Amino acid sequence: MRVALTRLDANTRDGLQGHDLIVFDGVCVLCSGFFKFMLRHDARERFSFALAQGDVGQALYAALDMPLDDFQSNLVIKDGWIYTDLDAFAAAMAGLGWPWKALSILGWLPGVLKVPLYRVVARNRYRLFGRYETCMMPDDRVRARFLPDGTV
Repeated sequence: MRVALTRLDANTRDGLQGHDLIVFDGVCVLCSGFFKFMLRHDARERFSFALAQGDVGQALYAALDMPLDDFQSNLVIKDGWIYTDLDAFAAAMAGLGWPWKALSILGWLPGVLKVPLYRVVARNRYRLFGRYETCMMPDDRVRARFLPDGTV
């Protein structure tokens, strides 16, 4: 799903202006792995980060009428659009450049395929990949990539 940033309330929208952002579940091993992958491969440091459990993440999930305690989708904000589900992954890959940009083709899959596929993995992510007891504690270099109130 892709939603215009303008759908957000003015305070939330103003705080995100000029940021490409990835919001992820900090206790999900799969989601945290995605975050670590992005840190390694985002050489231009295009993306900032926020935890779904933090103020920024909570405001975004609430604005999108998504659950505030069961984060079955990472959010990717890129070029003024908010992406969810497999579209979020595709948007993030497109933001990295080659060769990872090739994976952005997943966003072009028909919804009848990509939505159920993503939902099955999302619903079972803790069982399949595990769960951390607490959110990660990054070093100062990584912490600088988090938005204020993105919680770390």
